[in-house]
Amino acid sequence: MNAAPVNAAGSTVRIGALAPLSPPGWVEAGRHLLAGLELAVKEANAGGGVSGRPLELVVRDTAADPSRAVAAVDELAGSGVTALVGEYHSVVARAAASRAAELSLPFLCSSAVLDALTDEPTDRVARISPPQSRGWRLYADFLLGAGHTRIAVATDPGAYWAAGASVLRDRFAARGGSVAGLDARALTPAGMCDEVVAVGATALLLLTGQPEPAVPLVRAARRDRRLSGLTIGAPAGQPEFAGWERSLGRDGAAIPFLRYLPERLGPLGLRVGAALREHLGEEPSFVAFEGYDTVTVLARMLRTQGVDGVRTAAAWGDVAVDGTRGRIRFSRVPGIGVLQWDGAPVLVVDRDPDRRDRFRTVYAG
Repeated sequence: MNAAPVNAAGSTVRIGALAPLSPPGWVEAGRHLLAGLELAVKEANAGGGVSGRPLELVVRDTAADPSRAVAAVDELAGSGVTALVGEYHSVVARAAASRAAELSLPFLCSSAVLDALTDEPTDRVARISPPQSRGWRLYADFLLGAGHTRIAVATDPGAYWAAGASVLRDRFAARGGSVAGLDARALTPAGMCDEVVAVGATALLLLTGQPEPAVPLVRAARRDRRLSGLTIGAPAGQPEFAGWERSLGRDGAAIPFLRYLPERLGPLGLRVGAALREHLGEEPSFVAFEGYDTVTVLARMLRTQGVDGVRTAAAWGDVAVDGTRGRIRFSRVPGIGVLQWDGAPVLVVDRDPDRRDRFRTVYAG
């Protein structure tokens, strides 16, 4: 059956997109997220759009600023967008999700993982990415299974980092282990190394921003002879992006992190990965795939439910779409106030020191 032709002269179906595209946001993540969103819009329009109307992505830069994100949601809602997609930073996504719920504007969150994405349960918000508690518990199990019972975490201030540290502490405490918190902003890299030695930690996790202070901390730890056997970890996924490799080279390898891709992509994932690679000029991150899946899901919903926001939001639980990383279905998950894809893949991987463009799976829950 041929796709319905897109009526380029008619009105578009406007979708608001939020992403960090300027500092202090993680621009590299924002660029990958936007690449996935744009590719899926292009393919949806090639397939007939929505009832013959093309999708139009209306992009707003959040710059990792919650207040800027709220202002963008207000502006986009006022301009008549049908729904919102995107965002990478969890605290920013939380602000955007809460405002979207207040305005009854459907929001499909692509990459933010903070469990409490909204204060109250809502049917206006759904999420592609897995909740932080699920991924970080798996990361704790990886460390415990590797024999680590006392670890240190170098933390930046912020709700996302605090939530992650809390998940780790609870998991380690339940198994008789402990987690020592170290202030990444108060300590110099050399001082951080001294503290890791003092507390007797066998692993140091970087709950910090990238490149500062994560990159200097890695360099200092790699060069400190007292820490020659130390495991350095980055559960938030800093080593996923090419910028990490450019900054650290071999020092950035063998640092385990959480990655939301399956061990092997299927035919759709391989095709989309090739298109993203060509567009980005580098290996696409899992964030790019999350962006693609977000628009793919939303386009399907708009085709079946129409562009009325109330009907769209009420249909999250009815959707079943083959995405690049598996079949996507939304459900209510205990402790999560938004509709959640509970089947998103979660792995612990690292960069292979002998071939740093290759990722090795070190743990699969």
